[in-house]
Amino acid sequence: MRLPDLQSLKLFVAVCEQRNIARAAEQQAIVGSAVSKRLAQLEDTLGTRLLVRKRHGVTPTPAGETLLEHAREMLASVGRIERDMAAFGAGMRGHVRMLVTASVMAESLADDVAAFLQDPAHRAIQVSMEERVSPEVVRGVREGSASVGICWDAADLSGLQTRSYRHDHLAIVAHPSHPVASAGRLRFADVLEHEFVSMPALSAVQQLLVRAAAVEGRTLAYRVQVSNFDAALRVVRANLAISVIPQEVAQPFAASTGVVVIPLADAWARRRFAICHRDAAGLSPAARLLVQHLAACAQQPAPAQLVTF
Repeated sequence: MRLPDLQSLKLFVAVCEQRNIARAAEQQAIVGSAVSKRLAQLEDTLGTRLLVRKRHGVTPTPAGETLLEHAREMLASVGRIERDMAAFGAGMRGHVRMLVTASVMAESLADDVAAFLQDPAHRAIQVSMEERVSPEVVRGVREGSASVGICWDAADLSGLQTRSYRHDHLAIVAHPSHPVASAGRLRFADVLEHEFVSMPALSAVQQLLVRAAAVEGRTLAYRVQVSNFDAALRVVRANLAISVIPQEVAQPFAASTGVVVIPLADAWARRRFAICHRDAAGLSPAARLLVQHLAACAQQPAPAQLVTF
């Protein structure tokens, strides 16, 4: 049996992810008929049916699901080879792509990565960071679209290797005139009668709050929906609602604006983050150095936060 070519595998993965040949063709900047021809050739090469054509798209057969898993691994490996070789050709030692959650990005990660890159031994390394919710971080690392991920350690990290990173403490953030602002100690149940700023539904913080409210037999009342901590803090400053935000993110903002930050007394409000990756032997030298550096950072105090809002 002849091995399939990489371009055909790339198109096959795109079709499986889009569940539609036309959309995959548009994504890959190629005409749909060419994609269909490639897929037919791929099925002929492998001697088995890979896709089931339906009225509104396609789905992979059991054989297609198996090929999809292998194809993603192969393409990820080729991508790493291309990046690493290009880095050497340009006089650089490597490139590390990371997927991280909003909390990690907003807290200390940028400073930790900056410290890594400022080391003269690491100046030839490039690091890119992309913000995702925890399930997408884990999926991206599993599928090989990123070498390293950092997310809440309560995520399903099965099948990945992990190391501890930093931690944070969720807090209620309120305008000084808000009724909860004078409380010296708060549990989440104490504030459920008030209106909240809602974060994205799939974010780790939002999912945690929804579950905690459900345990109390309540639902959260939302007055405003935003997409990031910056916007949530601005809503609080305008006294439109209260918010639950990591204390490490909110405290610098509070110092310059006067909003009140009250750490939650609930045990679940203390969160730990995990560095995750696939087999350590598969990490590039640059990624291995970065993981070691970040794990070491977890043993040190977090850097002081700057107010950037």
